[in-house]
Amino acid sequence: MRPPGARFLTTLTVAALAAAAAVAAPTPTAEIRQLQPILDEAEENAVVLLEPGLYAGPVVVTKPMLIDGGNEVTIDGGGVGTVVTLETDGATIRRVRIVGSGESHNDIDAGVRVSGDSNNVKELVIEDCLFGVDLQQSDSNVVRRNRITSKADSGLGVKGDAVRLWYSRYNVVEENTVSGSRDMVVWYSEDNTIARNRISGGRYGLHFMYSKYNLVEGNTIDGNSVGIFLMYSDDIVVRGNRMFKALGPTGVGLGLKETSGVEITDNEMLYNATGIYLDVSPFQPDTTNKILRNEIAFNSTGVLFLNDWTGNIFEENRFANNIKQVSVNEFAGAARNTWNNNYWDDYEGFDRDNDGIGDKPHTMMVYADRLWMDVPNASFFKGTPLLAALDLLERLAPFTDPIVMLKDDNPHVREDVGPRDDAAKDAKKERVNPFGLETD
Repeated sequence: MRPPGARFLTTLTVAALAAAAAVAAPTPTAEIRQLQPILDEAEENAVVLLEPGLYAGPVVVTKPMLIDGGNEVTIDGGGVGTVVTLETDGATIRRVRIVGSGESHNDIDAGVRVSGDSNNVKELVIEDCLFGVDLQQSDSNVVRRNRITSKADSGLGVKGDAVRLWYSRYNVVEENTVSGSRDMVVWYSEDNTIARNRISGGRYGLHFMYSKYNLVEGNTIDGNSVGIFLMYSDDIVVRGNRMFKALGPTGVGLGLKETSGVEITDNEMLYNATGIYLDVSPFQPDTTNKILRNEIAFNSTGVLFLNDWTGNIFEENRFANNIKQVSVNEFAGAARNTWNNNYWDDYEGFDRDNDGIGDKPHTMMVYADRLWMDVPNASFFKGTPLLAALDLLERLAPFTDPIVMLKDDNPHVREDVGPRDDAAKDAKKERVNPFGLETD
């Protein structure tokens, strides 16, 4: 006898599935149903349409099947372990609310754990779960259009990660809405796509460690301590993202640590303490980082280098309304990198032949305008007339020869330089439709 609370279908077209889901709509009750017997009873590749109501977890899915809650089902883990574990290949869980994981960081208690390949985690609401979706040594999975938050009463440092990829490849994480979780992490994982997610109110929006060949595209990352940070992660494409309001003493829109061969194109870094931070990057010999067509604006510092480094190519970026366009933590310059065809709103020159390129190079010197960076207490006066006056005096009569920070031989004088790739712009415009009409 089959357990109550579900219907099983083994062969069903998409149209018939939609019709069946519309018909199966009993009135929800306060009864807590047992879900594990329903899943155990289902045959391989069955379609399990859960009746509306509350179901008990944790549960483990050990065979391929489609589990559909029709947005009227809650699975409650009761504060114990991981709520739903997909311990199989080719399973799908969608349109379910998942709550009540355990609180163990060591066990990585999550809303959903995926430990198989080619699974789909779609259109879930994951709340009051320490970790959101945890993928461990899992390949070719899809995590799409989910809404994820962590434990509400935990401090930011002890919350879990919204999505966690660990030794996992060829996964797609897209169109999710994440808020109030710690990080979204990609560690020891290659060839993944992280696209069109909305990530806010966390520590690291996206945190990569030892992960190569990933694509990060069209994400909106706002109000986190750090937007995107790439650590020891080479050959990543970061394209068409928007990173803003990473504030505080360590606020960074996009950070690179010992990272090589990346392409950073058509992004927006706005209203951050630091727009782009480079720490010994690129690290591998004879490699470069390409930083092209980005808008870097309204930051305290547009680009900040940890030290005098080389190997970065800055072309066709737009630098505007930053308190300091480019700086180096030590008293040094960044002139050993390539600077070409960028727009600088503080360019002091003309374009007499009207070709869009300044008649003379844009040369940036180190004067007293970086005093607030060298003397932390002086940051109180950042952007004030007092520091502007000191800087003017230093420029008029410097006590020592100033350091050349950078030289752009062909500065743009028109503001339309910056993100302009049509595909990247379209990706940014279409950011995050977490519960769209598509149900595949």
